[in-house]
Amino acid sequence: MAILDLDDLARNSNTTAPPCHAHAAPASNQRLRQAECKAGDPDPRHHADAEEEEDDELLLKGVRHLCERGGGGITRLPARYVLPPSDRPAAPDHRIGIAGAGGGSGSLIPVIDLARLRAAPPGGQERAAALAELDAACRDYGFFQVVGHGLADGAGGGIAMLDVARRFFDLPFGERARHMSLDIRAAVRYGTSFNQLNDGVLCWRDFLKLVCDDLGAVVPTWPEAPADLREVVSSYARSCRRLFRELMEAALEALGIGGAAAGEVLADCDAGSQMLMVNCFPACPEPELTLGMPPHSDYGFLTVLLQDQVNGLEVRHADRWVLVDPLPGALVVNVGDHFEMYSNGRYKSVLHRVRVNSSRSRISVASLHSLPPARVIGPAPELVDDVKNPRMYMDTDFATFLDYLSSAEGKHKSFLQTRRLTTVPPADTTAS
Repeated sequence: MAILDLDDLARNSNTTAPPCHAHAAPASNQRLRQAECKAGDPDPRHHADAEEEEDDELLLKGVRHLCERGGGGITRLPARYVLPPSDRPAAPDHRIGIAGAGGGSGSLIPVIDLARLRAAPPGGQERAAALAELDAACRDYGFFQVVGHGLADGAGGGIAMLDVARRFFDLPFGERARHMSLDIRAAVRYGTSFNQLNDGVLCWRDFLKLVCDDLGAVVPTWPEAPADLREVVSSYARSCRRLFRELMEAALEALGIGGAAAGEVLADCDAGSQMLMVNCFPACPEPELTLGMPPHSDYGFLTVLLQDQVNGLEVRHADRWVLVDPLPGALVVNVGDHFEMYSNGRYKSVLHRVRVNSSRSRISVASLHSLPPARVIGPAPELVDDVKNPRMYMDTDFATFLDYLSSAEGKHKSFLQTRRLTTVPPADTTAS
């Protein structure tokens, strides 16, 4: 649901940041696109516009600035944003509906009622049934929507978070640009695409990255505008961290991991990393040619996604891209690569991407959670045996992840596949 910001990865390494997860379009494709524009449009003003849109300095200012310039926006997609034909988003196969909400045909993304889980007595049948639903969601889909979480209204709520995010992206460009930086160690950074200096194809997204590992130290470095941003975002970040811990506690119980082993993981969750990616996907003049985010899986344990009611998130399920309809008041949660490794493949880190549209801007906030960077992650011993459940992944740590990204394009689930043990038959990746 969100790719780890490559600049943030480099905070803990001297490694040079790699290209983004999107496929790089050869320069010849870009020149062909420009030639097609010129050959098919006799108006010389449009030729000049196409050339201006290719100006690197302009593109580095972000998608919002590109759309706002001159007051009239743009009517054609700059060539740097055009994906190769094989990577462009076709019409959705179908929508994932909401169980019990009259959703679309086909598969239903599970809905987990956290209030029900909280109210169920330990050891009782009701709690066992609720945990079984959570276990099935992580195992079969890698995605679920959470209701009854209590993060909708008030301090630390999603409504306030979406509102302040929208107001930040509505600030004049000069105000937003104050937070643009090449400093890869910055706790706050406003940018566009993933790694716009190196990306072959840019993503139709602007973002505000906020590192949340030590709120007391980083909040004073966050944007001063809007005036309530620091208060609202820090409160929301704390709420997400509490929700992450609660979900991890339930997931460990569903996996059958308890006692000291669960306590150790939960302590690591409390001391672990958190990063907020506040995303803006502006309306796009040619949405069929690009993506807001390319296919990817998340690197950590769990990602908690807050989104407005504009469709955009697609999940790979049963060898199809399916569009997830936002359920009002719900948060979307997905399993990350590290949790798939820890569960020895029982829980699935699923490919997902973001579509854009031609009429409405979309706002989302992804809270990415994982264990401390120095923590070595491998399959839990309780989930491994030599007969039925052989070890599927070798141990890994954050430094190994960084080393891989510095030498290879980290698209799809390529890093996770490098950690698979060759003695284990490859898993069917069509649903993950």
